[in-house]
Amino acid sequence: MKKRTKVLCVLLVISVILGNISLFAFAAENSKSYYYIDSVNGNDSNNGTDVNSPVKTINGLGNVNIKPGTHFLFKNGGEYECTATLTCNGTAENPVVVSSYGEGEKAVLYTNEKTEVLRLFDCSYVSVKDLHIKARNGGGIWIDTRNQTSEGIVIDNVYFTDMQNYKVHSRDDNSNGAAPARAAVMVKGLPAKSRYAVNNLTISNCEVYNCANGFMIWGSWNDEQKPWCETEAEIDPVYNEGLLIEGCYFHEMDAEAVIVGMCDGALVTNCRAINCCQGEGVDENGEIEYFTAAMWFWGSENSIIQHCEIAGQKNVGDGMAVDFDSHTNNCTYQYIYSHDNVRFMCNNPNYSGQHGNTVRYCLSVNDNEGRSTTAVGSCGEHNFKFYNNTIVNCGEFQFKNLYNAYITNNIITLADGATFAYDIDLTRGNRFESNCYYGALSPLVDLFSKNINPGFAGNDYSDKHSFVLSEKSPLIGAGVKVDDDLSKDIFGNEIVSCNMGCYGGIGIDAEYAYEDKNSLIIRGVLDLLETLLHEIYVIFD
Repeated sequence: MKKRTKVLCVLLVISVILGNISLFAFAAENSKSYYYIDSVNGNDSNNGTDVNSPVKTINGLGNVNIKPGTHFLFKNGGEYECTATLTCNGTAENPVVVSSYGEGEKAVLYTNEKTEVLRLFDCSYVSVKDLHIKARNGGGIWIDTRNQTSEGIVIDNVYFTDMQNYKVHSRDDNSNGAAPARAAVMVKGLPAKSRYAVNNLTISNCEVYNCANGFMIWGSWNDEQKPWCETEAEIDPVYNEGLLIEGCYFHEMDAEAVIVGMCDGALVTNCRAINCCQGEGVDENGEIEYFTAAMWFWGSENSIIQHCEIAGQKNVGDGMAVDFDSHTNNCTYQYIYSHDNVRFMCNNPNYSGQHGNTVRYCLSVNDNEGRSTTAVGSCGEHNFKFYNNTIVNCGEFQFKNLYNAYITNNIITLADGATFAYDIDLTRGNRFESNCYYGALSPLVDLFSKNINPGFAGNDYSDKHSFVLSEKSPLIGAGVKVDDDLSKDIFGNEIVSCNMGCYGGIGIDAEYAYEDKNSLIIRGVLDLLETLLHEIYVIFD
């Protein structure tokens, strides 16, 4: 059994602002210094500056000259009670480091209090890595900027577990840190407490398990910090720039994995969110109480979520893989493998709508418990691009509230009983071409589309490679060229053929079930009857 020693990490309150020196003095030189803490074999009579003479607690270090390159290292295999507030600056070459050393399982920093394990306030170039953070009643790391902009914080290879992962009846409080948000990492808050940004934050190779929420990133919406403005003119955001979240794994969580809120140029890549949003968000009468989704944008610009797997969401109100929310513009979901969620997409624009968002080369399988929609509300999605996606066995799909949209090269097959809903308004400038629909009537807005068996290579819905195309598929080479910067499809193949769907190869050797004329007629009649029955049900429901 691991020996627990309470470490009063609050002593790590550090100020490197001249004239405001706190518990530790500031030294300007950039030489590295190391301090070792070992809760099992350490002794506070040691000086802690040598790996062979660690202290047992932070108290044993006494006054430390915190400077760029200072390392606080916790011995692996130990557990350390910790509620640390850091206010310090490293440099890009010599960050301040909080990490671990030695063999064995990751050192555990934990708290049982209703607070965060680490608070990084007004910090730049601080690296937190190779640790295990737990907070039974609190949260993981809160990054905030009260008096200065933050630059270059890195969180790498940190395992976040056991953070208030229980059912709730409302959305979590995102305004006062990671603890009330039940989050692994909180950046600033909504609403924020200052106009200073958190720039060039990197979170990589982390695992978040049995926590309510993952990484909640927020910027500053306007001077009054009113995140819900009465008019669009009140919006004057200070964006966080250069956010990178990569290689992270989120699973078994009550709520959300990643919120990209008020960011410019953010990138979320090569992450997995499996069985997040397990809180269904309904009361005992089945009424929706709150909405959560695994990875989504809120009020962001020029940002990308890509190469991610999102699966198993249960939140009835949301539970989608694709979500552009609240004045998000020029953002992209690409190479998303979405499966077994409530729905694939539900976008929520407001004010004058959202502009220039894109969904491309995504694969959705069995996202069919609710309807997908391109835009909720009349303000709509403007200049929206939705192309080369493969949507398999989806629920009702709405092409509604679109303006000057381009919908092309998609394969959409519907679940039994599902239909399309769409606006027929030629004045909106929407363009549909070269799409394939199967399992329902093609939308009237896309009369020259294909309605034919796509010719998938397999029928194992648990294997995404089942949805590459047979070389005999009529969709090979049947798409239109879209000018973009992509060279590969979702499967990692070079795009060498202008196909419909998310596969860009020349097809593989697999059987293709041709339909004869009678089968086509029968299927068309059945699809028509199913659509009419659905519309009658909607009218009288």
